[in-house]
Amino acid sequence: MEACVRAGHDVKCLVNYNSRSDYGFISELPSVIQSEIEVHVADIRDSEAVYTCCDNVEAILHLAALIGIPYSYVAPISYIQVNVMGTLNFLNAARRLGLRFIHTSTSEVYGSAEYVPIDEAHPLSAQSPYSASKIAADKVAESYALSFDLAVTIIRPFNTFGPRQSLRAVIPTLASQLLDSDVRSVQAGSLYPVRDYTFVTDTAGAFLRALARDISPGTVINLGTGVGFSIAEIYTKLQEITGIQKPIAQESRRVRPEHSEVTRLVSDNTLARELLGWEPTVSFDSGLKAVVDYLAERGIARPERYYT
Repeated sequence: MEACVRAGHDVKCLVNYNSRSDYGFISELPSVIQSEIEVHVADIRDSEAVYTCCDNVEAILHLAALIGIPYSYVAPISYIQVNVMGTLNFLNAARRLGLRFIHTSTSEVYGSAEYVPIDEAHPLSAQSPYSASKIAADKVAESYALSFDLAVTIIRPFNTFGPRQSLRAVIPTLASQLLDSDVRSVQAGSLYPVRDYTFVTDTAGAFLRALARDISPGTVINLGTGVGFSIAEIYTKLQEITGIQKPIAQESRRVRPEHSEVTRLVSDNTLARELLGWEPTVSFDSGLKAVVDYLAERGIARPERYYT
């Protein structure tokens, strides 16, 4: 949203209703940016509410989703309802209104890599209810592009990270525990999985480029740096950046079921370079420092509870 406003776009945003009138991280945006955003409070599972929000716009950037993988083991139906049916509602609105549609996928749809770097032709593998819901959403989006000639582009980010990210994500949860003086041992899940991390401003820049380009309907584009780091390697880097040394322990409830763990995801970003003229500009180490600085400045500690 912030990138769209700064690029000169008029922005509408649909925020999930809650009784606290909480707009989430929108509330952390600079006031000058917030004042330029038209916020609609609704639920993406409500087709009429989605249609109303999408009226009088030129394009939809669809990023709404349930994203926590551990919770998808507990409540898989909600992931189907939100990620699949919610996407379908936006696609129907786009079709009725003749809108450009940018759909947000995830590298989790590939499952554990059969080869690296992973290109867009890599097989899909649903190793969690979350990834299954995203594969389904991707395929519904693809079907609307092919069946109705809808201008759909599917952007597939590889682990976006940066300031304002939820403390449930791996980088801020490790960094926040390091910075918390009351935490003696940092708790983590599996330490060996490898991921390809893209800084949030680079991801946002790719979405803006996708809006401005004429791309064949249904095209899938990976976003990643082409370099992977394990959780253990990330923790070592965070200790170096913070100057704080603490032991790290694997907590069993944070570990995915054996066959559900995705071991390695590293992107081939050739298509993003060719079709979008995009390449990552923020190094991983610089991005980690930005996260640490953000958390340190706000005095944010780790969540009191770890929710499955």
